[in-house]
Amino acid sequence: QVHLVESGGGLVQAGDSLRLSCITSGRTGRTYPRAWFRQAPGKEREFVATLKSVGGPTHYAGSVKGRFTISGDNDNHYLQMNDLQIEDTAVYYCAASSTRAIVPALEASEYNYWGQGTQVTVSS
Repeated sequence: QVHLVESGGGLVQAGDSLRLSCITSGRTGRTYPRAWFRQAPGKEREFVATLKSVGGPTHYAGSVKGRFTISGDNDNHYLQMNDLQIEDTAVYYCAASSTRAIVPALEASEYNYWGQGTQVTVSS
């Protein structure tokens, strides 16, 4: 059974940076593509970034492009978040898929492994 555990969330001020980690255990097969999603209070879960494979192509939501960077190795993946804004406040979830993606996997339904979430709060 694959388990994903996020860490690195916290309370920061606007303009600060955070690095989220997603640590994998129990992996016995494919766990790429990988992604980050987020859910703000009262809103639906939204796509943030995806990594097709280790060292492979990435895709970002327009709201974070140029500020966030997704990266990963065989077992884990990360989200470097720079110039954080108040609107980035949300619970961030990491996700992984056991199905190869031909095009960027932007929908939550395309991922079958999920972490429990880590809170990121950005204050002014």
